[in-house]
Amino acid sequence: QVQLVESGGGLLQPGESLRLSCKVSGFTLDYYNMGWFRQAPGKEREGISIITRDDFLTYYADSVKGRFTISRDNAKNTVYLQMNNLRPEDTGVYYCAADLGPPKFSFLGIDFGSWGQGTLVIVSS
Repeated sequence: QVQLVESGGGLLQPGESLRLSCKVSGFTLDYYNMGWFRQAPGKEREGISIITRDDFLTYYADSVKGRFTISRDNAKNTVYLQMNNLRPEDTGVYYCAADLGPPKFSFLGIDFGSWGQGTLVIVSS
């Protein structure tokens, strides 16, 4: 059974840092592109970052470029999102996803079909 479980969310003040983790099981992480997404209150889900299965190439939305870093550790079946200099507009539920299974959301030309349940990040002073 394919599972993606995000963790690491919390309540932070502007300027603080946080690292999210996405532990996967039921499939071999090595073979899939992975992404992080978020959905702010009252807004549509948006793509944040992608890390490819080959060469570990990374891509970022303009809103997080220079502040967020995506990484993966295939041996640990885990994908990370390091978030620095957090802003109130970063508030939302953060999801990780794999390009596995029937596509549900497309970002930068990659269709993501398997999703975690999300972890909530609140940035507020």
